[in-house]
Amino acid sequence: MVNGIINVYKEKGFTSFDVVAKLRGIFGQKKIGHTGTLDPDATGVLPVCLGKATKVCELLTDKDKEYEAVMLLGRKTDTQDISGEVLEEKEVTVSEEEVREAVLGFVGEIEQIPPMYSALKVNGKKLCDLARQGVTVERKSRKRMIYSIEISDISIPRVTFKVACSRGTYIRTLCEDIGTALGCGGCMEALVRTRVADFTLAEAYTINEIEQMVKNHTIGTVIKKTDAVFMQYPAVTAKTEYEKLLYNGNRMQPEFFCDYQEEYNDSSIRVYDKAGNFIGIYQMDMASFSIKPVKIFME
Repeated sequence: MVNGIINVYKEKGFTSFDVVAKLRGIFGQKKIGHTGTLDPDATGVLPVCLGKATKVCELLTDKDKEYEAVMLLGRKTDTQDISGEVLEEKEVTVSEEEVREAVLGFVGEIEQIPPMYSALKVNGKKLCDLARQGVTVERKSRKRMIYSIEISDISIPRVTFKVACSRGTYIRTLCEDIGTALGCGGCMEALVRTRVADFTLAEAYTINEIEQMVKNHTIGTVIKKTDAVFMQYPAVTAKTEYEKLLYNGNRMQPEFFCDYQEEYNDSSIRVYDKAGNFIGIYQMDMASFSIKPVKIFME
């Protein structure tokens, strides 16, 4: 079984589930999961976890993301993007300066109501499935963070911009909300996800490229190890005589490690055995002054 994380370039027309299904066939293993849904019409970075690395799927889903988007002003659709049914069209009479002011006004903490056409579940049912049945349910607004927006081009009615945001931010909804603020409506015309955590567009591979690398036995050069997600934490190595305790998932003591330092008490740590195998993420429990496992990977 292959363990690790591969940075997939999701092409237009594929769902995130499609990507996982194809990779299961390519790698010949079932234990594969993606790290956050991308709309079928969207393209870009989709980190996919293989084998034991599927334990970090949720952690990667929670990471900040960056996108490049094209917003079309003057049109409102039921899906909030260009593929949806047109609900309303208006003439766009706003100036470039008004557009710039409105777009940049969304930087900071915002409130978003999740769109009906999304994978979000309400009472165990996906909103998109309900929407296709013509059912609309009430959704609570959620706080999201827009760290930055950089406008690349304004060619009214189109606006191209880059956005860095927190998890759970819908760029489709952002486009519609900007259009609403301008009084003319708006929807998303194109979207590329350019970054998820440290996974970037420049290092993403298409399904066909991945399949070819598997056939050529070179795929190992592009699969990142699970610990790549945790490089912000300090690393420690267990002493040989305490490795059995480590492998059994026991709590550890600071003196069980070769290189544990007192300042690590306030941080999560990456734990390895003497052979350099990543065991998991641990954290000091000050109540018992023992180092407890938080997430075990045991590669």
